Amino acid sequence: MVDAARARRLGERIQEIVAETLELKIKDPRLGFITVTAARLSPDLRDATVFYTVFGTEEEAIETAAALESSRGLVRSEIGKRTGIKFTPTVEFIRDALPENVRAIDDLLREAKQADAQISAQAATATFAGDADPYRSNEDAQGSE
Repeated sequence: MVDAARARRLGERIQEIVAETLELKIKDPRLGFITVTAARLSPDLRDATVFYTVFGTEEEAIETAAALESSRGLVRSEIGKRTGIKFTPTVEFIRDALPENVRAIDDLLREAKQADAQISAQAATATFAGDADPYRSNEDAQGSE
């Protein structure tokens, strides 16, 4: 086991290396508009998980995943060359669910805003169910005697 700070720093460095490698060295036409969002290492630094997002359709995302899978060896060798660590970690690419989560949260917030507007409109035109002043005052009590 290694220090968590070292693993985090190495993950950040691997993220940069993977992004540069995908941009400059991999010429696969299936590779779409991709953004490397994070890279995390296992506690023993043997496995690296690289998270990415793809801008485009679902078909383009599938093609990009296939291109990433075929370029794993080149990416791993580039990581080994540029980090200088004793054991180069294996690389696994996982599509980041962040954009879908953001879209779902935005939809929920939009629905809540519409519901609040509807309730506010109903409250503006609402009237009391009973008398305007349902409590008896002292003047009413004295006047009835």
